[in-house]
Amino acid sequence: MADQEAPGGLSMEGHLPERMGIVILEASPERVVGTMPVEGNTQPYGLLHGGASVVLAETLGSIGAALHAGRLFNGIAVGIEVNASHHKSAKSGLVTGVATPLRLGGLVASYEIVVTDEAGERVCTARLTCALRRG
Repeated sequence: MADQEAPGGLSMEGHLPERMGIVILEASPERVVGTMPVEGNTQPYGLLHGGASVVLAETLGSIGAALHAGRLFNGIAVGIEVNASHHKSAKSGLVTGVATPLRLGGLVASYEIVVTDEAGERVCTARLTCALRRG
C-alpha cells in the first residue's frame, strides 16, 4: 500500500491503520469515512475480529477529533474511552466505517462510528471519546 497521509499531515505509514489496510475516503470534523478489508483482520473462525472493528472505529473517530482540535487551537486529540457493540459477523470483502460527532466541545469530542458490511448491514456500533489538547 502506498503511504497514505492522514488528515492533518500525519503519515499512517508503518502504523496500525496501514497494517490493517484502513483507507480514509473522506475526512472532516463532521464526518470521517474509511474502509478496511475483512481478509487479514479475522479471528480463527474466519470472521472479522471484533478488535479490528474497534481499531477502525477508533481510527476514524480520532481523525475527526484531531481535525476538530486542529481548527480550534492547533491541537491534538487523544482517545480516553472507546466501546463497541458487535451486531453481526463479516466473512469477506470490505467493511466501511462512518464516524459522526455526538459532541464537538472545547475539551472533549465524542463520536459515534457505524461499521457496515458490503450489503450495508450494520456489523458494529462504537462510541469514542477523545480529550483535546493544545499542540
